[in-house]
Amino acid sequence: MARPAEGRPLAIGKGRVIKEGSSIAILSFGARLQEVLLAADRLQAYGLSPTIADARFAKPLDTALIAKLAREHEVLITIEEGAAGGFGSHVMQFLAWEGLMDKGLKVRPMTLPDIFQDHDTPERQYAQAGLDADGIVKVALSALGRSNEVPTAVGKIA
Repeated sequence: MARPAEGRPLAIGKGRVIKEGSSIAILSFGARLQEVLLAADRLQAYGLSPTIADARFAKPLDTALIAKLAREHEVLITIEEGAAGGFGSHVMQFLAWEGLMDKGLKVRPMTLPDIFQDHDTPERQYAQAGLDADGIVKVALSALGRSNEVPTAVGKIA
């Protein structure tokens, strides 16, 4: 994504849809957005065109954006570089209170795992954590019941 010629203030608490798609929505919070976009490209090989949204803010949540994603998709994946109990948990609490998971919405929060990770390159650490494009593809296909289509190399570190 190119930077605008002139900076503009962000609307506090408002996310943005970067790419419109169907069946799967991926809501990114933080620095994993480029991997999310790469995963979206890879998902096209499976006949999928996910909606990609950049949350930008955890507080306040963009509840209008989250509700729209929940109503228009079968699967909602949140991805963040935090631990369980962070952004994805806030999103799920909102969805639960609004009854947006009552009709079968599949939610998959992707966070850093609760493990000790050895120091390594960021790319290898994100791959081990499953927060790279391959990990996102794996979660998306699994949520749709298509985990048998995931290549065996996905989610493994060389």
